[in-house]
Amino acid sequence: MLLLAAAVAALALTSGCSTLAYYAQAAGGHLRLMHSARPVAQLLADPATPLALRQRLLLSQQIRDYAVSALGLPDNDSYRRYADLHRSAVVWNVVAAPALSLTLRTWCFPIMGCVGYRGYFDRADAQALADRLKDEGLDVDVYGVPAYSTLGWSNWLGGDPLLSTFIGWPEGALARLIFHELAHQVAYARDDTTFNESFADAVAQIGGRRWMAAHASAQAQAADEAAQQRQRDFQALTLAARAQLEQLYASGLSPDVERERKAAVFARLRADYAVMKARRWGGYSGYDHWFATANNASLGVLAAYNALVPAFERRFDADGRDFKRFYADVRALAALPRAERRAKLEAP
Repeated sequence: MLLLAAAVAALALTSGCSTLAYYAQAAGGHLRLMHSARPVAQLLADPATPLALRQRLLLSQQIRDYAVSALGLPDNDSYRRYADLHRSAVVWNVVAAPALSLTLRTWCFPIMGCVGYRGYFDRADAQALADRLKDEGLDVDVYGVPAYSTLGWSNWLGGDPLLSTFIGWPEGALARLIFHELAHQVAYARDDTTFNESFADAVAQIGGRRWMAAHASAQAQAADEAAQQRQRDFQALTLAARAQLEQLYASGLSPDVERERKAAVFARLRADYAVMKARRWGGYSGYDHWFATANNASLGVLAAYNALVPAFERRFDADGRDFKRFYADVRALAALPRAERRAKLEAP
């Protein structure tokens, strides 16, 4: 999920007509979003606010308060306002990888560095870029993003708002998303999407478990555990396919043979998914579209979001499960050169 592409575009400065047009759509989209947001307190006081939305807003503020009091996350204006976007995603990200590699193409910006995705507020714009990248022979994926973080830089405008794209999510998923996005305001390593997203996801997982255990009903906890198990099963399937493809692409075989074997890996992945969906998930998963369109790009982006989560959770344990110490530790790691940062994080 991560989710910084629009912030990258809105805050970067460079030259060139096409690049300026890209930044213009991003800056304009972000400002429109901020302008449409209303304070949650105002919505709760408004008798016209639908009951269902009122309940979700109340829950979101309880989660937001918990983020500060129990997780030590920033106490600012983020997620204290709400915007109804009247669409399914806030931005659409484009990711691309070579036909015989899982390495994502990156786009680089002043201030925030390089990231393996490019975000658009208009889906048609995202699809246009995707079509151009496909014409270059790349594997490409376009996916909707429910939220993104401006790393706290928009707090002077009222902070990152709650959005209609996720306010109706189940309790556990809503809590983890808010914790994840707030964690981006704690630490950020330039040019290291995997570090940034895995850290935020680790905070989300740790915080989500604590929130659900302390505040959720038994029914909500059971539903969340089922959803989390589906997510773990999904990760196991996709990690296995990634490992097979990484070995294949490093094999030195001819491109024609690699393409043939690549197709076989994806065919097995889809077959294994169909079996798991029927036998373990009772015929429901929510992943049908992902598996139907899976390619190097969609597999490549998964690693960017969770590859280092176990390492961060071990670091949290090593820091005595003290959030203040943990965040200071992560900020210190973020300040290191990338290779040194990764070596220290992954050290036993």
